[in-house]
Amino acid sequence: MKMLINSQWTDASDGSIRNVLNPATGEIIDSVPCATEEDVERAILAAQKGKERMASLPAYRRAQILYDTADRMEKERESLAVLLSRENGKPIRQTREEILAAIRIFRGFAEEAKRLFGKASSLDMVPGMHRHFAFTLRRPVGVVAAIVPFNYPVELYAHKGPAALAAGNAVIVKPPSDCPLTLLKIAEYLEEAGLPEGAHQVLTGPGEKVGEALARSPGIQLISLTGSTAVGIKISTLAAQTLKKVHLELGGNDPIIVFEDADLERASDAVVLGRLARGNGQICCAVKRIFVASKACDEFSELLAKKAKKLKVGNPLEEDTDVGPLITEAAALKVEESVKDAVTRGAKLLYGGIRRGNFMEPTVLSRVPLETSLLRNEVFGPVAPIVSFSNPEEALRLTNDSLYGLQAAVFTRDISTAMNFAHRIEAGGIIVNWSSAVRVENLPFGGVKMSGHGRESIHDTLMDMTEQKTVILFDALSIYSE
Repeated sequence: MKMLINSQWTDASDGSIRNVLNPATGEIIDSVPCATEEDVERAILAAQKGKERMASLPAYRRAQILYDTADRMEKERESLAVLLSRENGKPIRQTREEILAAIRIFRGFAEEAKRLFGKASSLDMVPGMHRHFAFTLRRPVGVVAAIVPFNYPVELYAHKGPAALAAGNAVIVKPPSDCPLTLLKIAEYLEEAGLPEGAHQVLTGPGEKVGEALARSPGIQLISLTGSTAVGIKISTLAAQTLKKVHLELGGNDPIIVFEDADLERASDAVVLGRLARGNGQICCAVKRIFVASKACDEFSELLAKKAKKLKVGNPLEEDTDVGPLITEAAALKVEESVKDAVTRGAKLLYGGIRRGNFMEPTVLSRVPLETSLLRNEVFGPVAPIVSFSNPEEALRLTNDSLYGLQAAVFTRDISTAMNFAHRIEAGGIIVNWSSAVRVENLPFGGVKMSGHGRESIHDTLMDMTEQKTVILFDALSIYSE
C-alpha cells in the first residue's frame, strides 16, 4: 500500500519501503513506504492549504463526511477486522470489537462537530463597559499531528483523526510502523467521502524520523500522541521549541486492589479479561500490578491461575483464540525476561512463563518482590504479578509507589472504602469492581504523573483541538443609561 500526501497515494521520495509482517506467522502481508523528511515537509505544506479548506467547510459537511466514513467502515467491518487481526495479532473477536468502537467514535465526533458552541456576554458588570457586547468563538487550531500506537491502532486513531477533522483542522497521521494497513484503508474511505485536498494525510515510516520531524515543525499546531513515556518526553522536548500544544497519553503501570471482602471470582475474571485475554496484554490501562489482601491472596491466586490455564493461545484468526502473538518477537522477549527476573528474585510462578516466538503464554506469579521489573516498569504482555498487603494504608502506599498514574481498580463491597480510595489513588481514572482496562468514549481518559497530561473524549478532545477566540463589539448596546 502507498501513503497519502496531499490527497495523492504516493511512494517515499527515495523509494524505500518497509514490509508489514503477520506477527502470528511471520509472513509478509504488504509493504508501505518509509517516509523521508522531504515527504514530511511535503505533507506539512499541503496541510497548510488543507487547514484553510477545512476551516471554511461548514460543520454539517464535516459531520456528513465522518458519518459517511463510519457507514463505509460498518459495511466493510469484517474485512477490516480480519486485516487488523493479521497485521496486529489480536484475536479476531477483539478486532471486530475495535472496529465497532471506532465506528461509534467516528459518529460521536460527527455529532460533536455540530456542537462547537461559543458564549455571549453582556459587559454591564464592568464599569464603563456597559454599552459593549462580547461573544466567543471556537476555531480550529490549524494542523494536528496524530501519532498512533500499535496496540489499538484503529480505536486510538479514531480518538485523534476524526476529532481533528470534526473541529475543522487538517490532520497528518503517523500510523504504527508495525501495523499501518487498516488505517490506510480507512484513509481511503475518508478520501472517497469528500474531504478537501490535503485535509487528511497518512505518513508511514519510522517514528524517530516522521514523528520527530512533525514535532519539530512550526507548521504543526498540536501533537496528539499515544505511546510510551520515553517517546512522549522526546516529542514534548521537540514540540517546546515552537510552543505547539501537546496532548500525551503515555505509559501506565496500572494497579488493582483486591480487599478481603471483595468478590474474588469477579476480581479474577477482571484480571483475565483486562490483562491476560485482552489485546494480548498490550494495553496501556490493563491491570499490571495486583495487590490482594493477605487473607484472600492464596485463594485469589489459585483462582486466577486456574482461569489462565483455560485460555487458548494461538492463531488470532480462529474464533476460539483468547491470546494471540505480541507485536514482535523482540516485544515477547522483553516480557519473558521480566518474568525470568521476577522468578530469579523469588517470585512463585503459578502458571505460564513460556515464550514461543512472538507468543507468550498467559502468566500468573505470586509473592513478587517489589523491586522487580514486573512491578516497577510497564510490561506489555499477558502477565499478572500478585503481591499481598496487610492493611488499607499499605495497599494505598503500594499503589501510589509508581512513576505512572493512568488508571486503577478497586475491588470491595464497602462503598466507603471505594470512595476513599477513589479520592486518594494517584491516577486519571478509578474503576470500582472491574478491570482498569476500561475506556468509554464519552468520558475523559488520560493520566497523571509520567502517564501524560490532557484528556481524550468525544467532548474534551474537540475542546483541545480548537482555540477560543473573544470578540468585543464596542457601542453595540444603547439600552443602558449612563
